[in-house]
This record gives sequence, structure tokens and C-alpha cells, in this order.
Amino acid sequence: MIKLTSLSSCAGCAAKLPQEALREVLRDLPQFKNRNLLVGSSTADDAGVFRIDRDRALVQTVDFFTPIVDDPFSYGQIAATNAISDVYAMGGRPLTALNLLGIPADKVSPKIVQQILRGGIEKAHEAKCVVLGGHTIRTPEPLYGMAVTGIVSPKNMLTNAKARAGDLLVLTKPLGTGIVTTGIKRGLTSAALAKKAIALMSRLNSLGATVAESGLVRTAVDITGFGLLGHLASMCRASEVSAEISPSAVPAISREIFALIEKDCIPGGSRQNLETANKNIDWDKTPPARRFLLTDAQTSGGLLLAIPPKNLALVLRLLSQQKALCRAIVGKIVRQRQPLIRVISP
Repeated sequence: MIKLTSLSSCAGCAAKLPQEALREVLRDLPQFKNRNLLVGSSTADDAGVFRIDRDRALVQTVDFFTPIVDDPFSYGQIAATNAISDVYAMGGRPLTALNLLGIPADKVSPKIVQQILRGGIEKAHEAKCVVLGGHTIRTPEPLYGMAVTGIVSPKNMLTNAKARAGDLLVLTKPLGTGIVTTGIKRGLTSAALAKKAIALMSRLNSLGATVAESGLVRTAVDITGFGLLGHLASMCRASEVSAEISPSAVPAISREIFALIEKDCIPGGSRQNLETANKNIDWDKTPPARRFLLTDAQTSGGLLLAIPPKNLALVLRLLSQQKALCRAIVGKIVRQRQPLIRVISP
């Protein structure tokens, strides 16, 4: 069977446009003004939110990427999980999805296409999200993802733009999927780590909806292609605050991550993230390997929650009940200053 990763020039969320380039593209585009538009593109949130009535709003998002693993079923699961996660990151619950599929028909058989779609559909079913259909085209590289619609209560909505000085930053999945999957593509990642990373990327972030509905959290962001520090920077800009991060508190999937970094298993998207971060971040004495971890382009990563200190214990208990993969307190929000983020080493 063909190795799907051999057909992609860049894999997963590392295939995103660089963050600075995207901001430049969006800067001069017209902004829609509508009293029911609760979240648009201006805050770089994970999804748009449009109010239907007093108690309900639609959450809408779209996400797709090239193969990040070779197994077609796992690829489908990861791509669907990643797309659905945007709804959870806004505090919503998914309702419906549409498949988006691009395939080089001369290289990928219908059987493999079916397995990709089956993986996505089964993950959507787990999320109680109905797949209505979709659209396919021929493309030079495989592409798969979903357009997802969810629902959220406007009063419980999570957003980038409500972080406040004093909030504590909690991460719900360890980092390193970009490094791991680059290692997979090069044949350097161990089978055990590959299995662990695939399970992590296939894990739904449904706890986002749970913590939003608890009323204890108002700010969250989904950690994907711009890395932890890139998405944290978006939160800081939208909320007009700054942040401090403790690099030693940020969990990696495995110690093997750092061995892969030494072997230069660093995706192009992560290198671009680091280049962007260097303009906005005081690194203090952070060693190079930790810098690469903090800017690694994640695919289907966890949520970064900004939690008021008075709610921390209750939220950590809730995350434990939801079986979050980790509940790491990685930093805090501070008053706005320059540089935007300080990475403070012990």
C-alpha cells in the first residue's frame, strides 16, 4: 500500500500559511458588521460565531490538510478530530459536518479513499456530529478535512478575546506532534511514539464544551499549526494582554521528542513559527530544544485555557473528570507590555 505521507510536501497543520503572512492577507479585507456576528475573523479565533436567538448561536469552521500519517483510517480520524476541535474550542458542541476531499486519483485507490472517509465519519459519530455529505476534487496531493457547524450558548461562549491579567494558563494535551510526524515521514520515530501521537491527535477536545458550560472559563484557544506560542500570541492580541510561560512546565509527548529534535526532525511550519516568535518573545535562557517544542506546529493539539485563579481548582477537577490528557499549568496572563510573551526559565 502506498505511503500517504510520501505524497505530501508538508503534512498536517504545519501546512498552514505562516501566521504573519496570514495576518497580512486578512488585514485589508472588508469586515462584516452585523449585530448577530459574535465572533468574526478579527480576533483570530478558532471559529466564527453567529447568533440565532437569545440562547443559541451557530459555530462554524473549516479545516483540512495533507496526510500526516500513512494509515488512511488514522489520517481520516485525525483530520476530522482537528476540524471538530474548533467548535469545542469555542465552547460549542458539533451538529453537522461536510467532508472536503482532494485526491490524486492516479496514485490513491478508491479503497484508500473509502478508508480515509470512514475514519472521519467514525470520529464524527463519536462526537455526535452528523456527516451530511461533502465534495471531492482531483488534486496533486491528498487533502482531507471537514466543514463543521456547531451550536453554543452566547453566554457560555469561549473566545480568544476575554483573557484577563492574573488568569492562569492550563494546557490539556502535551506538545510535539509536528516533530513526531516529521520523524514518521523520515522513518526515525519509534513505533511506540507514533502510536501514542496518533492516539493523542485522534482524541476529541469535547472537554472544551464541558468547561464552557460550567461557566468557570471564558477564554480558550485550540493549539494547532501556529504552535503554543503562536496561538497564545493571538489570544494576547485579541485580549490586549501579555503572557508569561514557564518552559519547564510545558509537557512533551515523550522524552523521545528531544532526541528527534537533535536529529533535525522539525517541520517547516515549526521553523516558520520560531522565526515569527523571535520577533514577539523574550526567550530568557530557554535552550533551543525547548524553543522548538514551544513553537512546534501541532495537529489536533489540545486546548489552552485562561482560567481565573478563583476557578482553578474547580476547573482542574472538571478536567480530571473529563480525563484530559494533561492539566499542566504552563504560565499566566499579565498586563499588556513588550515583548508580548516572556518565556521565563528557572
